[in-house]
Amino acid sequence: MHHRGAAMKLPVACIGLSRELHGLADSVAAFAARNAPIADTRARLGDLAAGALPLSWKSLVDNDFHRVHLGEDVGGAGAGLVELAVICEQLGRTLFPGPFLPTVMASAALATVPDHPAASRLLSRFSGGETGAIVSSRGMSVDNVGDRWNISGTTETALGLPGADIVVMRAQSSTGHDVLIPIPVQAVAVSVTVEEPTDLTRPAGRLTVDNLEIPGDHVIPCSASSVELVVTALLAAEAAGVAQWCVQASLDHITRREQFGRVIGSFQAVQHKAAMMLVHAEVARSAAWDAARAIGDDPAQQQLAADAAAVSSLQLARDIALDAVLLHGGIGYTWEHDAHLYWRKAVSLAGAAGARQQRAHALGAAAVNNRRSYDFVDPTAFADLRQHVGEVLDRAMSMSEQDARVVLADAGLVAPHYPAPYGIGAGPQEQVVVAEEFLRRGLRQPTTVVGEWVLPTLLLHGSPEQQQRFLSATLDGRIVWCQLFSEPGAGSDLAGLSTSARRVAGGWQLNGQKVWTSNAHVAHWGACLARTDPHAPKHRGISYFLVKMESPGVEVRPIRQATGRSEFNEVFLTDVFVPDDCVVGEVNDGWKLATTTLANERLKMGNDFAHGSTRHLRQAIGNGDVVATPEEALRVLGECTAREMALAAIGLRTILGRLSGLDTGAATSVQKVFNALAQRQGSVDTLSVVGPAGCVSATYTDYATDHLALPASMTGGGTVEIQLNVIAQRLLGLPR
Repeated sequence: MHHRGAAMKLPVACIGLSRELHGLADSVAAFAARNAPIADTRARLGDLAAGALPLSWKSLVDNDFHRVHLGEDVGGAGAGLVELAVICEQLGRTLFPGPFLPTVMASAALATVPDHPAASRLLSRFSGGETGAIVSSRGMSVDNVGDRWNISGTTETALGLPGADIVVMRAQSSTGHDVLIPIPVQAVAVSVTVEEPTDLTRPAGRLTVDNLEIPGDHVIPCSASSVELVVTALLAAEAAGVAQWCVQASLDHITRREQFGRVIGSFQAVQHKAAMMLVHAEVARSAAWDAARAIGDDPAQQQLAADAAAVSSLQLARDIALDAVLLHGGIGYTWEHDAHLYWRKAVSLAGAAGARQQRAHALGAAAVNNRRSYDFVDPTAFADLRQHVGEVLDRAMSMSEQDARVVLADAGLVAPHYPAPYGIGAGPQEQVVVAEEFLRRGLRQPTTVVGEWVLPTLLLHGSPEQQQRFLSATLDGRIVWCQLFSEPGAGSDLAGLSTSARRVAGGWQLNGQKVWTSNAHVAHWGACLARTDPHAPKHRGISYFLVKMESPGVEVRPIRQATGRSEFNEVFLTDVFVPDDCVVGEVNDGWKLATTTLANERLKMGNDFAHGSTRHLRQAIGNGDVVATPEEALRVLGECTAREMALAAIGLRTILGRLSGLDTGAATSVQKVFNALAQRQGSVDTLSVVGPAGCVSATYTDYATDHLALPASMTGGGTVEIQLNVIAQRLLGLPR
């Protein structure tokens, strides 16, 4: 617990997922703190807005930050877009002033073009420290006849345009081919209008061109998807840095500020807002990272990643910045406080990415027939494992379902991450290989359902006899589990359970009631928590039992839900005898075991990215159930796709972070919260576009019943509100 005046310092967040990239982030942050303190930036806001370089520009160039992504043939470091995104993120977090972002957006766009003389000349100039900007030709006249191009008109507002040495225009030829056109800003036919920027730390303006002719050999063919990707990824990366500053600044304030005799960070409403800011900051960072890592992907993958970052990262950063101002109260709205400078930057970055609704529509249109790939294992790697798994699966495909399940269990493929003999000790990459082989054959990996949470507890805390008795039989499908944890008076506050266990000859006698028990009506065994010491503090005196569901005194009563279905149950335990060999771990040590089980539950649920929103929307579009306009339906599909992609990116970042030995502790709670919110919003959005199809149930695709089933998935594994408490108090260090 952190007391007044002792705000937790969050670790420097980083888009990168290696210790080397975290080191780069630390170096950039330290450089900015030394060379561009915000007080100095404030003193030169007028000059910066007019296009003047920051006083620290030469130092930045001397540190090679501006050319880390450029090829060695043009004087760069030969790194990549992810490295550049790490730099942009930290410069955004520290409010580093000047044209760095628009400069590297222009140079990164040119760097997507291989081996073009005009591009190489410009990249060499960028490598030498010249500044730049990239502009759109939208609304302008761009004609090409033969080897000559003629340009006239005024561009939209562009970041970094006043003062830029090199200006690159995105355009299309008369035949529809995408090109980059360098605009000579010193030409008589070219003028730059300086505008009052929203982001006061860098210039913005418009370019006016009057009948400018450009030789054809200066025009650079390009991939529109690659250019859009690098521009959006870098905007999103800086926005992620802005979001991180807002979270830390808000945490500092609510830990110090007192009202009603308490620090305001102790109020639950404030804690939940701060926790949601952390959730959204992680979502923004993950979407930005997903865009940056897509630089080597095909055009369809690049478009998905770029549009998802535009929809997710940039809006969330803007929302987080406003929340930071509001959490600071009146002081956050004053000119003297730095919060509005970050808010202004977030607004500007979101605007530079274009109209969000258009990006969401484009994402939805792309997502109709394309899915983002989250493969991270080389398809040629683990050849022996692929062959072995393939041979087992091919053999199993010719068998009955039950016989196949036994073969898969014996081969360790039902739970490949378990140690032998129950699994094959597969790490994250090996698990992906196994999953790919199932998918390649159109097979679904078997699941032990509730056993996914119980068996890890037995592996860690069970006796050898219990492991031998229960693990193989569960993996091959002979045993089905339920979890007898929640009670009428002990839901989220599980330690408040009242089911009692009294010592009797040879074992224990259990009495009590459990509720909301999934699978109890089909389960053979239940993992049950009961109080063995009623006098101990509530987190102690609890033991972990394995209850045979056919035991005398066990009564299961189905609960009919709002959907009309009965997927949950009440379980009444009346003088139920449990022998000593069905106590897991030590008596009175059950709380530790329960947290193991719940941790596995929450991790599993958090990794279930495809919560169904996009699938149902595609079905609605395909079935002709959508009554909204096609444009609106695709926009909604784009919104849902962006949320699901962000969840998947968080999951992949968690895996890769663990492989690199990084702390990914916040990811599970973030996934749980955002998954629940995304599932709710996706269901609501689907109903909003199907209209009358939501008036009936039991249709081919039952949109209404899917919506009515939301509480089951949103409360399982811990409600959003409880998870926000966990984030606020454990991750942000706010007082209970």
